[in-house]
Amino acid sequence: MRIRTVLFVILFAGCRSVAPPPPPVPVSPAVPVEAARALMQRTDIARALAAVEADRDAIVAEWRTLTEIPAPSGQEAKRAELVEKLLREYGLADVHRDAKGNVMGTRRGTGGGKRVVLDAHLDTVFAVETNVTTRIENGKLFAPGVGDNTRNVEALLAMIRAMNAGGVEMRGDLIFLFTVEEETNFGGIDRFLADHAGSIDRFIALDGGYGGFTYGGTGIYWHRYHVLGPGGHTRSSTPPHSATLPVARAIERIYALPLPRSSWLNVGMLGGADVFNAKAADAWLSVDLRSTVEADLHRLDAEVQRIVREEAERLGMTWKRDVVSTEEPASLPGHRESEMVLKAEAVFRAFGFDPTITNTASNHTSAALHAKVPAIGMGTAPCEGAHGLSENCEIEPIFTGIKRLIVLGVSLAE
Repeated sequence: MRIRTVLFVILFAGCRSVAPPPPPVPVSPAVPVEAARALMQRTDIARALAAVEADRDAIVAEWRTLTEIPAPSGQEAKRAELVEKLLREYGLADVHRDAKGNVMGTRRGTGGGKRVVLDAHLDTVFAVETNVTTRIENGKLFAPGVGDNTRNVEALLAMIRAMNAGGVEMRGDLIFLFTVEEETNFGGIDRFLADHAGSIDRFIALDGGYGGFTYGGTGIYWHRYHVLGPGGHTRSSTPPHSATLPVARAIERIYALPLPRSSWLNVGMLGGADVFNAKAADAWLSVDLRSTVEADLHRLDAEVQRIVREEAERLGMTWKRDVVSTEEPASLPGHRESEMVLKAEAVFRAFGFDPTITNTASNHTSAALHAKVPAIGMGTAPCEGAHGLSENCEIEPIFTGIKRLIVLGVSLAE
């Protein structure tokens, strides 16, 4: 899942009274919870869920093996090779790697159902030389990349094994997809969606989360703003200022912008002169701007531009903006009340979850929705410390996460 490192952290602490928790929200009659429970008890599904229990040790061992294969974004080939080998062993149809490096295989349905893609990205944010040796401590599995996104890669592989062991049948095809370059440029998923346009009915992006899921995507703007001045030596009387001064003033004002609900911003990177004794002729800042509301995203973007322009002009300097990437909020009309989302909620509830359901995805869910494919995003185990060297996941919940995914996949393929 794409996250930028925050170099500025502002903490606000205060004391306030704690209100009692609100009463639980009644479950809508439109959510087919009883149908999900009945599906869990279907003979072939019950055998598959039991197979997950029998496979516990193998699941953890394979999770560790996958995690210990370095897979920086753009360098996923070794991990992809193992996944492709396993898909062939499991008897999936049409197992192959596409021109981008994505690995995929299909578990055929009996016919007449939905074609459902289950996607987990193979890549991590860590350099190839990073120590990714796993260790188990206090019921958690530790290693860089163990959660984002190796837990979900393993969940899909374990799901296939369990469905095979249980002899599970579903009406529609399940396409198991393992993508590349999620952490950088979405190159893998964009290629897959282009190659399979019009042939996908539903899409599940396995990434962050555990207790809930997303049905919409956050809009994300990444820009680099430059303030340009004449530069000079530290002791020179003219020009009086480095271009870093307008940048510093702009950052302070940007962080003072009031943010609407479900909007976020971050100044994560800075640059200026290359030596101590130079006034910067080109100073820059990066802005990561996010919102689930398109109008708010556009308004905040305009505000940031205005601030940088005003601070540059205040000292007689100029400015420019580099567009790194722009992605509008992703949504489909009526998707929150769609059969897909209601079925997903039902499966979560059938497994005892009271799911948080939001439109705040920043992963392949957005890519699928932009391609007009109904999609949700979720994860299969609770993890913490993503993109950090202390990343870890709780082990016990992944078995429930795999079982839930089996029931969800079959339900959505009907």
